[in-house]
Amino acid sequence: MSAQTDGKQTVIVVDDEAETAAMLGTMLQVSGYDVLRAHSPAKAMSLIQHHNPDLVLLDIMMPGVSGLELCRYLRRDPRYRELPVVIVSAKSQPEDIREGIDAGATAYLTKPVAMKTLIQTIGTSLGKM
Repeated sequence: MSAQTDGKQTVIVVDDEAETAAMLGTMLQVSGYDVLRAHSPAKAMSLIQHHNPDLVLLDIMMPGVSGLELCRYLRRDPRYRELPVVIVSAKSQPEDIREGIDAGATAYLTKPVAMKTLIQTIGTSLGKM
């Protein structure tokens, strides 16, 4: 459970496209989650270390370090090994999805993602469904 005191679960949205991050964040906020946004894996790591989120929603294609590299890092670190990571990516080929799951993603969704699918996947990843 996150360090939040309002009882809401915290999700970090990691996407280098500000509009996409805002849209995903709004979907989550409407559904009752606290949302933090990061536009790079480096910023995401800082938020993860300081806010102890309940879940990370992660894009793959970003400049510098990819989302897959961040996911692999989280899985190697004992502190974050169990942190649910849901990838949301435009990369939709079977080999892309397999690579995401192999990197340690809890789930893999392709863009554009429907709000119902996103919320159901997050709920399942958090053990709510």
